[in-house]
Amino acid sequence: MHIFLKALILFISSIGPGLTDIPNFSFKSIDGGNLNLSDYKGKAVLVTNTASRCGFTNQYSDLEELHKEYSDRGLVVIAVPSNDFNQELSSNSKVKEFCNVSFGLTVPMTEVTSIRGKGAHPFFNWLRKEHGFQPKWNFYKVLLDKKGSFHSSYNSFTKPNSPSLLKVVDEVLKQP
Repeated sequence: MHIFLKALILFISSIGPGLTDIPNFSFKSIDGGNLNLSDYKGKAVLVTNTASRCGFTNQYSDLEELHKEYSDRGLVVIAVPSNDFNQELSSNSKVKEFCNVSFGLTVPMTEVTSIRGKGAHPFFNWLRKEHGFQPKWNFYKVLLDKKGSFHSSYNSFTKPNSPSLLKVVDEVLKQP
């Protein structure tokens, strides 16, 4: 029996952590506390790097709309403000106020976070190393499936409410 249990444990561990567990990355929330991706196990997650002074900033409205329309179906939308392209406001409080006043944003939002280079957040390092994805500008999007696996990525020109993105989100939400 002891040998059987060891073999079973060895087999389960060989399957790999990425197949059943969402990546255990944590962001600091702009509201205080943490946003842990592992808290969203069983849900699809769309992570978007954002900036308040960018030509694509109007996509905040689209992110909010997507959040309202799809959260009950199992999609979590997370905004990750970043100043890596020198287009973010000077403090977390200014970012939060801007997003609340200008867009009524209620999606989970991180503190201003580095997404590129040596100081990049571990989540974005993981995307780059494991999946070859690195945002080239603001409002790049990454979709994780319900198991936490990288599913797809989208550039700034793909709006959150674009038919092509919504089709993929619908497909991911139908998966077990």
